Amino acid sequence: MSHSDSSRRADVTEAQRVVVKLGTRVATQEGEGVALSRIAGVVEEVARCVRQGKEMLIVSSGAVGLGRQALGLSTTPTDLIDRQVCAAVGQSRLMELYQMLFSRLGLVTAQVLLTELDFRERGRYLNLRGTLSRLLARSIVPIINENDVVATDELALDPGTPSSQVFGDNDMLSALVASELDAQLLVLLTDVDGVYDSDPQRNPDARLLSVVEHADELVAELSGSASGVGRGGMRNKVAAAALAARAGCHAVIASGLVPGQLSALFAGQDVGTWFAPTGHLTARQRWIAFAATPAGVLGLDAGAVAAVVERHASLLPAGVVTAEGSFGRGDVVELRDPEQRIIGRGVVETDVDQAREWMAGNAPPKVRTLIRGERLVIISQKRPARTRI
Repeated sequence: MSHSDSSRRADVTEAQRVVVKLGTRVATQEGEGVALSRIAGVVEEVARCVRQGKEMLIVSSGAVGLGRQALGLSTTPTDLIDRQVCAAVGQSRLMELYQMLFSRLGLVTAQVLLTELDFRERGRYLNLRGTLSRLLARSIVPIINENDVVATDELALDPGTPSSQVFGDNDMLSALVASELDAQLLVLLTDVDGVYDSDPQRNPDARLLSVVEHADELVAELSGSASGVGRGGMRNKVAAAALAARAGCHAVIASGLVPGQLSALFAGQDVGTWFAPTGHLTARQRWIAFAATPAGVLGLDAGAVAAVVERHASLLPAGVVTAEGSFGRGDVVELRDPEQRIIGRGVVETDVDQAREWMAGNAPPKVRTLIRGERLVIISQKRPARTRI
């Protein structure tokens, strides 16, 4: 890592609002019983940070494993509703554990269960943002998880492919919380030391990446983990770190199996893999870019891509080739280039039927744009990633 990288990474130590995510393999023993000593160690580090004036949030996996143990099941159910039952039983036990550990250290916790609607619907998102901010102002530690009783994305056994979907596992949930709450740092604690340049289980010479400057190409290259109870896999963790970085937040993927990682990180040590912040978006832009689920897709020609990406111009109907979905005025839509690559998102000025009329040249004279420039956010995935050791 170069001197300039060391200086920039030192900014991590100054982070005041921090989201810490504990993966399933960190929170539980082999995905089953609770890993009490590991969780207690993280709680002690988080409590120390709070006493130092930092605002700390925890996104924790482990409810399904704890529920499975409480129900006496030998294996994790494959049936979705049975997994929801495990989550419902385990969530109260997980929260009880955090409450007990933090209370012994003189801190109060708050349970926050979220669904995709809490981010997608702007009114609910603003309520969530306000409540979390007030909890932090009172030095209360929010313990956050997806509400698996009513939301099933995280419990699905097929991790899918992260593209326009931004919800569905605790990695992405933690990145959303970090980006939408103006956090300066996201720490993803997992069962590996960080991101390697190749698979360390297959290549003994694989090297840990200390710095990832641009993560989009790395996301495309990595494949999701197909083993164990952890839902995300490294691809989703990198995608989550990349999302936070594009929102202007530092992100670190580090081992939660090694004690003292948070303390080492805040002491300026070279812990895990650091993703450098690459964006400086407003709260409204972050909601458009990452939190809202697109209601449709607009396919752009090369001229329109150049206009919105290079000149940050408004999107005109003449530059749109296709309009898909059932979006209405005020909805967020995804923008794709002629090669079907995602280049951005924006808030449309009309519904899909009228948009198609405008694209056909039937727009009234006063209509000039489909998406105004200030409501359009570029999240291009065309720029190649550059990683350095």
